[in-house]
Amino acid sequence: MTASEGSITHVPGVVRLLDPLVRRLLAIGLPMGPNTLLTVRGRKSGLPRTFAVALAEADGRRWVVGTFGEVNWVRNLRAAGKGHVRIAAREEPIVAKELSQAEATAFFRDELKAYLQRLPAPARAFTRVFLRLTAPDVLDDPVRAARTRPVFALQRPDAEESAGVT
Repeated sequence: MTASEGSITHVPGVVRLLDPLVRRLLAIGLPMGPNTLLTVRGRKSGLPRTFAVALAEADGRRWVVGTFGEVNWVRNLRAAGKGHVRIAAREEPIVAKELSQAEATAFFRDELKAYLQRLPAPARAFTRVFLRLTAPDVLDDPVRAARTRPVFALQRPDAEESAGVT
């Protein structure tokens, strides 16, 4: 566990309100920018749990960020270490590795900023406004963001095996 010290867990009301609609739209395959569905086994129930998350992709690498801190999907993914992402109409198995605080700082400082620059202008503008309103440290203070917002690198299970990770 890396980002749990002083981690936030407040999900803005508008996000909680829109989440069921966003999940339904993603489930039918409607593209919604970087958003996708993440399904992981519940850490207590053992049942599959599905959450809408933003998936950052760059140079064949993928990450998900716990923008609102230690929320349920973060705790479930940390416990399970694997799950599935739904991209368009495809389900892809993933293995998750939580980044250390130093790795997460580098992610927020380097990878996320580069990722945002590659987004189409409307998506980039929307994402920046959303982050300014809900998580400004993600854009302005990578060290603080890494302390309070868990980041997971996602890999395909076969990529993990070929890299020698067990």
